[in-house]
Amino acid sequence: MEIWINPACSKCRSAQQLLDEAGATYTVRRYLEDVPSEDEIRAVLDRLGLEPWDITRTQEAAAKELNLKDREEWPREPAARDRWIAALAAHPKLIQRPIITADDGTAVVARTEEAVRDALGR
Repeated sequence: MEIWINPACSKCRSAQQLLDEAGATYTVRRYLEDVPSEDEIRAVLDRLGLEPWDITRTQEAAAKELNLKDREEWPREPAARDRWIAALAAHPKLIQRPIITADDGTAVVARTEEAVRDALGR
């Protein structure tokens, strides 16, 4: 099990605390320092069953600079998927957090206690 975190994020700290309380064995990836490659982002998206725009933090400054909310410029469709993934790799702060990759090959965006417990049960 691995958890992608930003240590400044309270949701990330809460998720780690729940993992610790459960006695889970996991690896911490500080994804702002150890930036995931485009291929790693694709793999996590596949495990999540989501698209890149589903895990993009559109309120971040970089999202506003890139104009990610403009659906004409940034369509949410398969043809634009690689462009979105490239943006996430170039601006990792845009990636929703925390993300837990479970031992069964799935992953969850662990922003709630329920999502963390779901990952623990996999």
